Amino acid sequence: MPKKIVAFGEVMMRLQVAGYELLQQANTLHYSFSGTGVNVAAAMTKLGHDGYLVTKLPTNPLGDAAIAHLQRLGIARNFISRGGNYLGMYFLENGFGNRASRVTYTNRLESSFNTASLLDYDLEAIAEEAEIVHFCGITLSMGKNVRESMKVLAKRVKEKGGIVCFDCNFRPSLWDGGYNKAKPHYEDMLALSDIVMMNEQDAMNILGMETTKTSTEEQLIDLIPKVATNFDIQTIAGTHRTINRDNTHSLLGYMYKDQMFHFSEHLSFSIYDRIGAGDAYTSGILHGKLSNFPPKKTVQFAAAAGMLACTIVGDTPMSTEAEILSSIMGTIEDIKR
Repeated sequence: MPKKIVAFGEVMMRLQVAGYELLQQANTLHYSFSGTGVNVAAAMTKLGHDGYLVTKLPTNPLGDAAIAHLQRLGIARNFISRGGNYLGMYFLENGFGNRASRVTYTNRLESSFNTASLLDYDLEAIAEEAEIVHFCGITLSMGKNVRESMKVLAKRVKEKGGIVCFDCNFRPSLWDGGYNKAKPHYEDMLALSDIVMMNEQDAMNILGMETTKTSTEEQLIDLIPKVATNFDIQTIAGTHRTINRDNTHSLLGYMYKDQMFHFSEHLSFSIYDRIGAGDAYTSGILHGKLSNFPPKKTVQFAAAAGMLACTIVGDTPMSTEAEILSSIMGTIEDIKR
């Protein structure tokens, strides 16, 4: 039977500059709809589960267009509330060579999602349905009402025996007050979570943890078990990514579970669209758990899912289980006919 995966999060309009132009050069923008919750719910649907989104959309043509987009992705609309007038947006300028890609957020504070309250969602019904509920730090950075809804829903799902997944996803530009303001809210969510997506930088920067180790891998191995113990977290997973001289990327996935680390193979690949790869990795970890994959297979599957997401235009992962397993086997196919 398909598992029910519920993602709580904002639907945003992505406005992308054509090619590698800067905003100040461009005359046209391509729009689509995305968000971490959208990406995870859609990815889990592609992997054979039932993906739901908990969000609020405006009652105008923008909201209608967003609904239509979500339906094309196969995301159920049972838990989507309507009301208000605004949708959060971000502008994407594609990087090239030594110039990094740039994301500029706007209109999030006035959005229907950010101004929603607990009364806009049937939290009891959601908690009854959810086998896994997913949250992220990008959502946590929003208003007081949003943070309250996240924490209450997480508690409800745990009370009903569901699994809470939290992706730290810290974005400095979204936190007015920086790490000091974010820390207590992250600690609240970590204490409620069964599966967490984070790395050693999150432990040091957000939680203020210290280590005498110098390399990233040593810091990871030193700090992540302490986070798991301190917050009673079953599984912590994440990635290390590097950019190579030829502009390809390399990815190493890890998962800490049952007091053991499990690492993927190092994957090197070309980038077509970078955004959404982390959500694909998260979805791979969740799918591995729901499918009872061994830990090594789970982390390898998640890393391959993240890699394939970088080959697809747009934020949303679109790969099936068969396609991801094929890439794990190292299969590079010509045209499928």
